[in-house]
Amino acid sequence: MELQEKILQHFEGKVVRKDLTAKVKGNAVVPTYVLEYLLGQYCAINDEEIIEAGIEKVKNVIKNNYVHRSDSEIVKSKIRDTGQYKIIDKINVSLNDKANIYEAEFANLGIKKVPISDAMVMDHKKLLSGGGVWCILTMGYSHAAEADVRWIIEDIKPIQVANVRLDEYLEARKGFSSEEWLDLLMHSIGLNPEFFNKRGKLIQISRLITHVENNFNFIELGPKGTGKSHIFSELSPHGVLVSGGDVSKARLFVNNTGNRIGLVGYWDVVALDEFEQEKGGKKVDGDLVKIMQNYMANQSFNRGKDTYQATASMAFVGNTKHTVPYMLKNSHLFESIPEGYIKGAFLDRMHMYIPGWEVRILKSSVFTKEFGFIVDYLAEILKELRKSDYSGLMDRYIELDGSLTTRDKTAIRKSFSGLAKLLYPHQELSESEVLELIDFAIEGRKRVKDQLYIIDETFRNEPVSFKYRVKSSGKEIEPEALENINFKAAVLKQPEAITSSIQSENPQNSNSDQVEEQKTLTLEPHQISLKDNQTGVSYEALFGDYLKGATKIQLQDPYIRLYYQFKNLLEFCLMLSQIKSPEEEVSLHVITNNTPEHREDSIHNFEDLQESVAELGIILTYEFADVHDRSILADNGWKISLGRGLDIFDRVEGKFNAADLDQTKRKCKGCDVTYLRI
Repeated sequence: MELQEKILQHFEGKVVRKDLTAKVKGNAVVPTYVLEYLLGQYCAINDEEIIEAGIEKVKNVIKNNYVHRSDSEIVKSKIRDTGQYKIIDKINVSLNDKANIYEAEFANLGIKKVPISDAMVMDHKKLLSGGGVWCILTMGYSHAAEADVRWIIEDIKPIQVANVRLDEYLEARKGFSSEEWLDLLMHSIGLNPEFFNKRGKLIQISRLITHVENNFNFIELGPKGTGKSHIFSELSPHGVLVSGGDVSKARLFVNNTGNRIGLVGYWDVVALDEFEQEKGGKKVDGDLVKIMQNYMANQSFNRGKDTYQATASMAFVGNTKHTVPYMLKNSHLFESIPEGYIKGAFLDRMHMYIPGWEVRILKSSVFTKEFGFIVDYLAEILKELRKSDYSGLMDRYIELDGSLTTRDKTAIRKSFSGLAKLLYPHQELSESEVLELIDFAIEGRKRVKDQLYIIDETFRNEPVSFKYRVKSSGKEIEPEALENINFKAAVLKQPEAITSSIQSENPQNSNSDQVEEQKTLTLEPHQISLKDNQTGVSYEALFGDYLKGATKIQLQDPYIRLYYQFKNLLEFCLMLSQIKSPEEEVSLHVITNNTPEHREDSIHNFEDLQESVAELGIILTYEFADVHDRSILADNGWKISLGRGLDIFDRVEGKFNAADLDQTKRKCKGCDVTYLRI
């Protein structure tokens, strides 16, 4: 069964086709969850006629009821003339203590100090948060001569899906494989999973941990245009996005004047956008940093004489100013955030640092047109899951190293728990799936700690090992941050460097002596694991030393049929020509599989390749066979087993991309390469 069919079978009425949002949005500046709430009322089914009719209904609702700021006077006139009119607007409520009443302010309608009943406020306390809540309201108008305020809020309904049953969600999850479920989540946040590898998907989904885990401290820094803030502004009515330069003690925590709790008391997630140091920007309030630091560590904060508890997760998203290699060599990975926050005690509270520089810039082609969860439905499920702790699942399989601090362990456990809730909410996962999440969680925390060693020397006095022991085998595993692997691999450019960099903790310390040492190492049978998005890798680095001296080579790869796969083969031939003497010839026999629709084109491509590489001293032959294994067999005594064949790189996009000319600039697909003596 196709994934889309399975989604509709298990979640009909709770999913919507994601391309519909753009069709109905028009020029309405309204969050995705508001539009999908409306679409969910009319279009949550796979029937084109119903969908088209539903789109028209939603368009009419947006046209007739959504308040555009430019049309606010027209809407006011309709309310006055009809006496009662339904609108969609963003509402903020505050207490007028002099008049002893609650008053509402309408973001788009442009009216203020509209009385709202105590009962409405008590039923929807988030109206008091200061962040604003999107609502469907029935507005009335008073023509009475003695009326102080003519606007009347007759009915209010915050936009929020009702009647969410977590048990149904957990049971339905069992009908999906882990890959299918991850792809469903990708569709649900609006992205086409076909454009992302496994690591890329995990990075995107990790932003949701703040929505599913209480008091989770998350940071993502990277280039502009990668969608860092989208999830925090568009996905959920339980999260609020504020400008990082706009925050204050009163807005985030407690306003002492009105003794009103701030954003952390009303929202599940408070995200600080554009969290970076601007030239000439205002100085960071030191007291704010201290209060935030205490809250991130203890889930509480003091204002005046009182102590307050809250469960809001904190997310910090901002742009980087330099490339990763530049930061690793010259500064640190937190260099772009405001200076007032670059303090060891504050940064040590971060549970996960996501490498935003690995996220591709979002172009129109990467957005999905398939079915995914109505985001408001997903938001309610995630809110329910905040009540649970899944960190105990990891204790069945692994034991964290004793050198890790309490904060390190807490960060890893919370990150793992959040990922498990997202991907395995039914709590059924294998050992390998547990280890995959633990590796990702550890890397997210280790990225923080690596920078703390640079920023604050007190952390260097008590170094820790980010490793764990697998209980079933006793094996010790020590995950590494990918930028460290990439940096060392790029410096050494040797196959052994790629291998050793997986375990290396300090790639910055590499020097010319180490390069010479790597060159003189004896080749031995071993296995290396390439990670998703790893760079600094090339065919020469992987295979060159093991194929030198070979005159007959057999390459078995069942998938050489598409243009880019033949291009990989050409680059492999070019590598062979560069490691042999000019006067030598190397026979390369390729065994591959094929399909009827590609066979004729493949034959033409092989014939063109034969002619082209013959000038390089490569005698190419080929055959089609029903093969599945991927390997390189050489007459010099080496066999190299290939997890993905020659197809180890993600496709290069764009007309002018350096990675098209230099393999070391390309991102890898996760796979294993095994070197054997025969």
